[in-house]
Amino acid sequence: MNKNTKNRAFLKWAGGKYSLLEHILPHLPKSPKLIEPFFGAGSIALNAQYDNYQLNDINTDLVDLYKLVQHSSQHFVTALAPLFTPESNDSDFYYQRREEFNATDDAFRRALLFVYLNRHGYNGLCRYNRKGGFNVPFGRYVKPKMPSAEIAYFAERFAKAEFTNLDYVEVIKKAPDNSVIYCDPPYIPISKTASFTQYATSGFSLDAQEKLAQTVLDIVAKRPVTVIISNHDTPLSRRLYRGAKFNSFFARRLISQNPLNRKPVRELIAVFCNETK
Repeated sequence: MNKNTKNRAFLKWAGGKYSLLEHILPHLPKSPKLIEPFFGAGSIALNAQYDNYQLNDINTDLVDLYKLVQHSSQHFVTALAPLFTPESNDSDFYYQRREEFNATDDAFRRALLFVYLNRHGYNGLCRYNRKGGFNVPFGRYVKPKMPSAEIAYFAERFAKAEFTNLDYVEVIKKAPDNSVIYCDPPYIPISKTASFTQYATSGFSLDAQEKLAQTVLDIVAKRPVTVIISNHDTPLSRRLYRGAKFNSFFARRLISQNPLNRKPVRELIAVFCNETK
């Protein structure tokens, strides 16, 4: 990462790591390959220097979009432009496009609409109902920015990256020796009223948190890899990530939807390392 410049993702993303780069990147060691089982919008990989990348997410819409951008970014940006006009920043237009997104099977059109909905929808959320329908409400922004430059940079940087749409356990278990694996799962809730995050169309439950932790413990015990996990700093996360080196800090990212009740929260970085040769 350039010391004076940070590269932004072209998607808005709840829980994105752009504002936390200075805390996370120093914990990612040199390696031939960076693997992200929970890629999301990609702020870490966009700012980390590796020769090879495997970028995985369980969200099929997200991965399909990235593959299209990877191979045809200029055409994609040209086709995206009509969705970023003053007329498109309208609630009726938004809900019509959301309905179209949920109905279409056209991969290219669906990818365009995904970017439109992401930049015009509420708070960078990516949320689906139980039937798999995208259901984020209109965001009411003054002038949503068309991320042309960010899309071009993404395509250039990840021209040779491997994008996958697999279960995180499979991705971690198949990681080659000497890889760095950065995991940014849906976070453990910190409030009494919060529930475990719904991720894609299925829930990321307490069992899933425990399964992730055990998968990481197993691979690090057997293989020369480094695994870094981000999560809320809670007694549960520290118990799950036993054996890791911990780094805790206050995040500028805020979790409450009510601006009057927003408070900084503690983030935890857990680093698991097996340097066996």
